Amino acid sequence: MLARPQPNEAASYYSKYIDLVAGDDILAALKQQADETAAFLATISEEKSLHRYGPDKWTIREVLNHVNDCERIFLFRAFWFGRGFTEPLPGFDQDVCVQAAQANDVAWADHVAEFQAIRLTSVSLFGNLPEPAWARSGTANETPFTVRALAYIIAGHVTHHLSVIKERYV
Repeated sequence: MLARPQPNEAASYYSKYIDLVAGDDILAALKQQADETAAFLATISEEKSLHRYGPDKWTIREVLNHVNDCERIFLFRAFWFGRGFTEPLPGFDQDVCVQAAQANDVAWADHVAEFQAIRLTSVSLFGNLPEPAWARSGTANETPFTVRALAYIIAGHVTHHLSVIKERYV
């Protein structure tokens, strides 16, 4: 079984996400989170998904679009490093992503289905990684990461944003 990432496996900023993941079985956590998240998102109506809690805040659709984009980006980083590529990867600007995505023009159900599809891809990649790949590392946005840390960051990032939605939106 794989152990949790050590503090040196990602910049300290990411510990706020890694620390939100309970246990040492990241695959089980990702699978369970997929089911729980889909069930929660199904309780949000099309109309409610357009809610924002402040004038300059994202709508729930934009938040989920951000979650989906970030999972894709973190998963690509895990793929890149896990397969042994050593070239550094660039960073990304979340606000540019949100603006370009025009998430409020996409049906809520489509955002939810997209989350489920992306998560299925994440579980598939991580479920088929050879054990040595989990410890491989690389640099993205001038920050070092291990593949293992990226898996935990994916799960913790979702947990973080679901908490924000529950506390501030619904």
